[in-house]
Amino acid sequence: SECRWDGQFLLNCSFTRISAIPEDVSQTAVTADLSYNNIKTFVCSDGRNEQWMLKHLNLSNNLISELTLTTCTNLPILETLNLSGNAIHTLTLDMPTPAHGCKKYCVVDRLLPALKVLSVERNNLNTVPRGLGLLQSLKTVHMSSNAIQQIDPKDFQNCSQLKDIDLRNNKITKIHPDAFRDLNKLQVVVDLRENALAIPLPQTLVSLNFFQLEVYLSKNAW
Repeated sequence: SECRWDGQFLLNCSFTRISAIPEDVSQTAVTADLSYNNIKTFVCSDGRNEQWMLKHLNLSNNLISELTLTTCTNLPILETLNLSGNAIHTLTLDMPTPAHGCKKYCVVDRLLPALKVLSVERNNLNTVPRGLGLLQSLKTVHMSSNAIQQIDPKDFQNCSQLKDIDLRNNKITKIHPDAFRDLNKLQVVVDLRENALAIPLPQTLVSLNFFQLEVYLSKNAW
């Protein structure tokens, strides 16, 4: 392919018009930039259980519409995942436990254990992806410019490390009073600008740490 490889850490495939991730990508790469291409499908694991050394993966501005991260057991030290500017309407982070027990899906408990930043801006999401709490190191989530309509009480459940939430420019009309209640480390920004909120939010915000928190609410419907 036309990808550029520095021989050790950096793989740059940006603007190379590829439609699939090159099969010969070195597993020693720390940063992989696959942005601005025609990639429609991304599958983390190929079944060989070989671990990658990737810390930063950029898949922004491609053609991905559906994505399942439950198989990403081969990316144990991935810290940033950029999926912005795709056409993602379904982002699967969790799976229902099968009736006979957790024989097949137990790996979900170790889903991307080092991931700190998840960016899914400018996609087609109409809900917050279920299972964000499975990303145990997640500190920042960017979901601006989607079609999210409401924030439910379990959307950020178990996101104990989360500090920064960007929900700007969605279609949010309703936020459950308990939506952010257990986010004890939320201390940077909750960005709710450019949504469709029409009522004040005192119950939703009363449990947050106002001394460390910035909340942006401009350009709503009130």
